[in-house]
Amino acid sequence: METKYIFVTGGVVSSLGKGIISSSLARLLLSRGYSVTIQKFDPYINIDPGTLNPYEHGECYVTIDGHEADLDLGHYERFTDIRTTRANNMTTGRIFQSVIDKERRGDYLGKTVQIIPHITDEIKHSILSLGSTGNYDFVITEIGGTVGDIESTPFLEAVRQLKWELGKNALSLHLTYVPYLKAAKELKTKPTQHSVKQLQSIGIQPDILVLRTEKDIPAGMRRKVAQFCNVAPDAVIQSIDASSIYRVPQMMHEQGLDDLVLRLTGTESKGTPDHTAWNEFLRKLESAQEEVTIGLVGKYVELQDAYKSINESLMQAATYCDRKLNLVYIHSEKLTDENADEMLSGMDGVIIAPGFGQRGIEGKFVALKWCREHDVPTFGICLGMQCMVIEYARNVLGYKDANSTEMDSETKHNVIDIMEEQKNISNMGGTMRLGAYNCRLKPGSIPAEAYGKEMVSERHRHRYEFNSDYREQFESSGLECVGENPDTGLVEVVQVPALKWFVGTQYHPEYQSTVLNPHPLFLSFIKAAIRNHKD
Repeated sequence: METKYIFVTGGVVSSLGKGIISSSLARLLLSRGYSVTIQKFDPYINIDPGTLNPYEHGECYVTIDGHEADLDLGHYERFTDIRTTRANNMTTGRIFQSVIDKERRGDYLGKTVQIIPHITDEIKHSILSLGSTGNYDFVITEIGGTVGDIESTPFLEAVRQLKWELGKNALSLHLTYVPYLKAAKELKTKPTQHSVKQLQSIGIQPDILVLRTEKDIPAGMRRKVAQFCNVAPDAVIQSIDASSIYRVPQMMHEQGLDDLVLRLTGTESKGTPDHTAWNEFLRKLESAQEEVTIGLVGKYVELQDAYKSINESLMQAATYCDRKLNLVYIHSEKLTDENADEMLSGMDGVIIAPGFGQRGIEGKFVALKWCREHDVPTFGICLGMQCMVIEYARNVLGYKDANSTEMDSETKHNVIDIMEEQKNISNMGGTMRLGAYNCRLKPGSIPAEAYGKEMVSERHRHRYEFNSDYREQFESSGLECVGENPDTGLVEVVQVPALKWFVGTQYHPEYQSTVLNPHPLFLSFIKAAIRNHKD
């Protein structure tokens, strides 16, 4: 069949959940047997979010091919089990860079380069090439921001052109907000009407409206929205606040969103979708009675999206272990030797979060020392693993000044050092060790037992590494290097086998955990935390 293109736009306010709606629709189409992919267009001029701190844009997600991407790609993968690449996330910066590179090469044969057609053609090419190269039945394209943003204008113009060119093979889904005014005790549809009018004014008529709401929208009010917005009554769907984002696909299916998409695109139905595995996950999620309490030690704990993939990986693993996750955020800047007992003693397990820079680092050392001495299951990820090594060097090997050269370039005991290939790099963007690399695990180690195999592939995002000059000293003192890159010998995983569960990974396992395939290391960690709770 010809590839169908679905464009997802948003109105009124940002953060309504375009990524969740896109992911939910993809999940529904996949469960019907269609091949699907999703891409996100971000209207900022940064080439990618890799140089943005979490306060700007939340978590930076990494694809298998080493692209630093918007966190919505994490939602896409967790909902769909599709492995994304750089083709699934484009920014204004990348689009403009590509056009300017072509202009410099003379590809435009001396023509004046303009937003239309050159920028819009580049956007259209990115959309259409994803569908053709992957031979997908459906390509869902999410446009970041809201209708009316100056930054989004070229993307929306490209969508307008493609809707016209592709005819029935393209449709527009517009997500908008219906607020509830507590003082008036009323839902208000006027913001939605204005948002749709704004979309229509640039030449895009939405085919489907999804209304985000905190209260149930009466059928009469949905018909009113349909009438004012030139949309069929059955194409106005509500997305009411849910107990979990993973319930949204079911809510959309109950209102016929997947059937509607098939009908509007002229796609023959392959029968009813198979939601068995998904519904079993939801059943476990909602029926769990006992809790497992995990402390997450980091410096961005006040930000909801800074550790999004870790949060979701923990929740998925806890669900499959029939537990509710009680995630306690512990600010590493506020953690000291004096309050460590108070802040950590109630934890069944502790995660030492990834990150960059000096701020909050001493609190991570405090947490690691306390967890090691109290034998609490501990999982260090990326910088968390490096902190695990530094703390061990300081307090077990006796190197009181041990550090990473990222924090102290003059340290005499650089147990964590900058990677050789990073030493002459000046540009910060896209230059770290990024993407999927192989790791060979030591037979019998906790990670090897968790994975059930000795060769794995995991995603990375770092510049600094374990200094192998100290490997023998660590291993003779009880911290083993149990995972390494088979090509370079780079240490990827460390473990203290004398403790219940004390593991650090240089890579980011959270990027590969999904609803239907929770990550084995997170499962192993949660199981250890449950055992520790019982002890």
